[in-house]
Amino acid sequence: MHNPFTPVASVPVDTRSARVHEEGWQSWSPSGSYALGASPHRPTNDNWATVCYRPGRSVPAGAFQGEGLLALDPGDGSPVRLWAATDPLHEVPSIRLTLAGGVAKVTADGPVKEWTGTDVQAVLADWAGSLALPAPRPAPTVWCSWYEYFTAVTEDDIHENLRAMDTLDLPIDVVQIDDGYQKALGDWLTLSGRFRSRQGIADAIRARGRRAGIWTAPFLVDPASELAAKYPDWLVRDPEGGPLHAGRNWGHDLYVLDTTHPAAAAYLTDVFATLRAEGYDYFKVDFLYAGALDGVRHSGADALTAYRLGIALIREAIGADAYLLGCGAPILPSIGLFDAMRVSPDTAPHRRSEADDYSQPGQDPAEFTGAGRQWQHNRLWTNDPDCLMARPAVETRGRWAAHVEAVGGLVASSDRLLSLDQWGVETTRRLLTGADR
Repeated sequence: MHNPFTPVASVPVDTRSARVHEEGWQSWSPSGSYALGASPHRPTNDNWATVCYRPGRSVPAGAFQGEGLLALDPGDGSPVRLWAATDPLHEVPSIRLTLAGGVAKVTADGPVKEWTGTDVQAVLADWAGSLALPAPRPAPTVWCSWYEYFTAVTEDDIHENLRAMDTLDLPIDVVQIDDGYQKALGDWLTLSGRFRSRQGIADAIRARGRRAGIWTAPFLVDPASELAAKYPDWLVRDPEGGPLHAGRNWGHDLYVLDTTHPAAAAYLTDVFATLRAEGYDYFKVDFLYAGALDGVRHSGADALTAYRLGIALIREAIGADAYLLGCGAPILPSIGLFDAMRVSPDTAPHRRSEADDYSQPGQDPAEFTGAGRQWQHNRLWTNDPDCLMARPAVETRGRWAAHVEAVGGLVASSDRLLSLDQWGVETTRRLLTGADR
């Protein structure tokens, strides 16, 4: 049960020029600033509400709501106000703003502290700076298989692009294999029929002087996986005792690995230790929202404690020197855990998202939230705006490339490299060369 909302502040505003910044719950949740008369982005179906927003925290019509952070520029020349969670790693209150007669009424369902500043991005940056985190290490440049091949990627596709990097003289540090190499979510060490040897491809990547990277969704379990069949007690449960439902994707329901169960924790450790031993030292861990869903866990731990413990298991298994990129992750509870963080929903070869839901893949939503979270870059982690796509078939590719360049964070190419025309090769090379390394 959530705490009731209680008053925090009442702020007179100029309704014509005031703006509100909502911070979304996780990587894919819309985050950005709105005029008071605007309609903030909200989930357009129940499944996306679970997978891409904060489950159980619906927002009344006519209200703004930030998860742990909400900022207001009153628009009348007075300071920008920010309300922030006092303990963002363990308790992330929802902070709500409604307008009544030219006065913004702010309430929250947990403790918050107020900050003031000159503009929205500046006050958010000041708050992030107050956490005094160590500066993130420079990000490597990356080629990723996802946005060309999606789940149909093959080992031969990796080899072709590995050769093309040399032919095109592209400064790519990491070759990252994305979703599609594994047989099922949860069965991470069992290969799909499209790959022959996970260690063999890592060896081939390293033999060409590049680093091997790999994708997992470590807290998700496919109900049809061997893990779910053999070890049902490794799953987080719902209050009725069944497997907790983490939404639906890939055409099937999703379950959650209970990393507080000793055997499940040992399995997760073994997966990542094995991948590290095979030569992978760049890890993209995705769909992390699942590890922070409320549910019944073996140890009785609350969701955010269990989430942070799960990421700690992964970090310990891969070692401090490996690079760790989070995605689909609850933003504030992830502070201090990652080298880089996806700060937007997925991009796409197209501009508009499905049903105009700004948590869904598309260049428009990726740009909106990526810009809204620019304050996080080099303060909480290195920002990942999602991959560059520069092939001719990509809609508004020049505009998308400009956004990736402006973010100044992790730069990852995700084209079949031999499909690039001259503009695509030159743009890819330029952004990779200019990346913060």
